[in-house]
Formats: sequence, C-alpha cells, structure tokens
Amino acid sequence: MAYIINDACISCGACEAECPVECISAGDDKYVIGADACIECGACAGVCPVDAPQPE
Repeated sequence: MAYIINDACISCGACEAECPVECISAGDDKYVIGADACIECGACAGVCPVDAPQPE
C-alpha cells in the first residue's frame, strides 16, 4: 500500500529529497506522493520530523 502525506506536513521537503523513485512533489499546501510510483519503501517516513508520511 502506497504512502500518503497527512495534514501534519510542514512542507520542509525532507521527504522529497529522500525518495528513491522521485514520486514526492510540492503540492498547494503540503507535499504529495504519487501513489502509482510509490514503492512503499518508507524512506520518506524515516526522515520526516512530524511523521506526516503514513501508509495509506
């Protein structure tokens, strides 16, 4: 199951830099993960200071 970024996101960009498949991008009010490309590795969750990326 792909990861999603919840409303706790503070738009710091740490997750985007860590994603090995580059499926995270800046959205209007928070970062978003492209579910079709997400490989469920959890790298984004490991670097997020507010635990915003969560398994869907």
